[in-house]
Amino acid sequence: MNQHISEKVLNDGLKIPAIGFGTAFLKGTDGAKAITGAIEAGYRLIDSAFNYENEGAVGQSVRKSGLPREELRITSKLPGRHHAYKEALETIEESLYRAGLDYYDLYLIHWPNPKTDKYVEAWQAMIEAKKRGYVRSIGVCNFLPEHNERIIKETGVAPSINQVELHPLFNQELQRAKDAEHGIVTESWSPLGRGHSMLKNEQIAAIAAAHGKTPTQAILRWHIQLGAVPIPRTSSKEHQKENLEIFDFELSEDEMKVISGMSKPDGRLWEQNPAEYEEM
Repeated sequence: MNQHISEKVLNDGLKIPAIGFGTAFLKGTDGAKAITGAIEAGYRLIDSAFNYENEGAVGQSVRKSGLPREELRITSKLPGRHHAYKEALETIEESLYRAGLDYYDLYLIHWPNPKTDKYVEAWQAMIEAKKRGYVRSIGVCNFLPEHNERIIKETGVAPSINQVELHPLFNQELQRAKDAEHGIVTESWSPLGRGHSMLKNEQIAAIAAAHGKTPTQAILRWHIQLGAVPIPRTSSKEHQKENLEIFDFELSEDEMKVISGMSKPDGRLWEQNPAEYEEM
C-alpha cells in the first residue's frame, strides 16, 4: 500500500486506505482503462457494486495492474432486490464470478430497502459469506442509525463501514456520531457533491489557496479530518493524481468549521433525485 496515503483500521481488523476510488458509471473498455489508470496513480481501495455492472471491468483492472492481490482492497455491493438469504449468497457468488476474483475485501449492502424489510436477513447472509471466505469485511451503505441498531441487536455483528452521502452541503454529523459509537467507519459517496458546485465556492477556494491546494483537495482533506473515507470518481488521470495529494497539509479547526457549516437541511442529493436511487 502506498506509503504516503494514510490508513484506517476497521472494527474487524482490516486495514484500508484513507481514500478510495469510486467507479459508478465506469464500465466496458473505457471504464477498465480509467480504473487501471487509478490503480497506476496509486489508489488501492476500489469501490464497485453489482448494480454498477462493472465488476468485470474492476476484475480486469486488478489483473492488469500486476500488483499482488493483497495490496488492493476491492469493494462490491449487494442490491436491494436480492436481500432474501439464499438470493443474497448467490448474488455475492455471482459478484465474484463476474470479477474473476477469489474474494472481495469489502462487501456492502447497497441500501436497506426498508419497504421489503429483509435487510436483517441480508445481513445474516453477509455474515455467512464472510465465514465462507467470500469476503474479508462486511458493511452497509445508506443505513440510518436505526437500521444499524437493529442488525447489531439481532445478529451481534456491527458493520465495519457505512457508506453514505457525505459532502459539505450534507455533513452527516449525527449519522457519523452514531456510527462511531459502534466503531463503524463512515465512507463518503459523492464527496464533492452534485455537479461539483462546491468547487466554485469562494470560502472553500480561499481555504484551498491558503494551503496552496485546489478546492477539490481542500474538500477531500475535510473528509479525511472528519474521519471519513472519501471515494471520488474521475476518469481524468490529472484529477486522479490531484485527489490523492491531500496528505501533506492540514486544515485548521476554524477552516473545518467553515466547511462543515455549509451543510443545510435540503443539501441531500438522494432526496432531490430519489428516482436515481430506487434500484440500489
